[in-house]
Amino acid sequence: METVTGIYGFLMGNIVTFILVLSLLVFVHEMGHYLVGRWSGIRILAFSVGFGPEIFGFTDRHGTRWKISVIPLGGYVRFFGDEDASSKPDADKLAAMSEEDRARSFAGAKLWKRAATVAAGPIANFLLAIAIFTVLFSVYGRMIADPVVAEVKPDGAAAAAGILPGDLLVAIDGNKVETFDDVRRYVSIRPSQKIVVTIERGGEKLDLPMVPQRTDQTDQFGNKIELGQIGIVTNQQAGNFRLKTYTPLEALQEGVIQTRDIVTGTFKYIGNIFAGTMRADQLGGPIRVAQASGQMATLGIGAVLQLAAMLSVSIGLLNLMPVPVLDGGHLMFYAVEAVRGKPLGSTAQEIAFRIGLAMILTLMVFTTWNDIGSIRG
Repeated sequence: METVTGIYGFLMGNIVTFILVLSLLVFVHEMGHYLVGRWSGIRILAFSVGFGPEIFGFTDRHGTRWKISVIPLGGYVRFFGDEDASSKPDADKLAAMSEEDRARSFAGAKLWKRAATVAAGPIANFLLAIAIFTVLFSVYGRMIADPVVAEVKPDGAAAAAGILPGDLLVAIDGNKVETFDDVRRYVSIRPSQKIVVTIERGGEKLDLPMVPQRTDQTDQFGNKIELGQIGIVTNQQAGNFRLKTYTPLEALQEGVIQTRDIVTGTFKYIGNIFAGTMRADQLGGPIRVAQASGQMATLGIGAVLQLAAMLSVSIGLLNLMPVPVLDGGHLMFYAVEAVRGKPLGSTAQEIAFRIGLAMILTLMVFTTWNDIGSIRG
């Protein structure tokens, strides 16, 4: 009973920011589907932020029902001819349609139009992340420091490899680094994996192999995070850094780079889970997102927007997974259709959708269990 009470209190303390952030991301994602679908000439029956019973809404002059629904954990665009919100075609309805109506249905649209409409949702999430990062870099700039070693921890991988105070880190595994953030981002997702750090010392460059240690860190809110570390303290950590400002064009470029780094980091983390070098309990669900939303809200709008950008990338990537029910699953079906010259049969699609739904539900249960475990400590 005490655990249930704690979870309830936790959710109520973070729920407002969580709903606002998630609703923004869902709206942008579904708007991608909606805009490209409308452009493709497909009739749209409903645009919903949230699932379940409608709280309120209105019907526009095109016959689309715009609504807010009671469960704020997603949303959908329902196209003409779909059996449900997952865009599974209704074979009986399609067979009974006139040629004109079929042409305006989602299933009756040309293959490239269906693929573009489906892909537009995740793409919209990536564009939103780029836009948010661009605004943040333009308005706030960024605190950076050269990757110069101020101190070497005696029991770390860097000390064992021979790194000394004053060394300048110039590359890791041949990838150029310009700031300490570049070093931290690369090392943090490679615990227990051999890397080669290139340093500059006295005008000479040295390649030093080392293996980042897997460590459990605690952030300012008490959340435990598993990271790879090599055991150095930089000028930035020691408090020596300048604020770098960006022109709008530079901010856009940095926004693209930041979004790209989140994508590559996510794939690397997933690979680490399968390789056994990182634990799967870092995967979070709606409870942990709610927690992060509330925590970021205490730091200001900039922190909330940064979280929104990161989550937007995550939602885009999740939806591109080749799992039936998700956008990536639909794109997988369209690839098969392009090769075969005709879509999969209704029975095969029905089986695939059920398997996909089971996979998504399993993932939701797993991440929610992780969330509850993180709250309980």
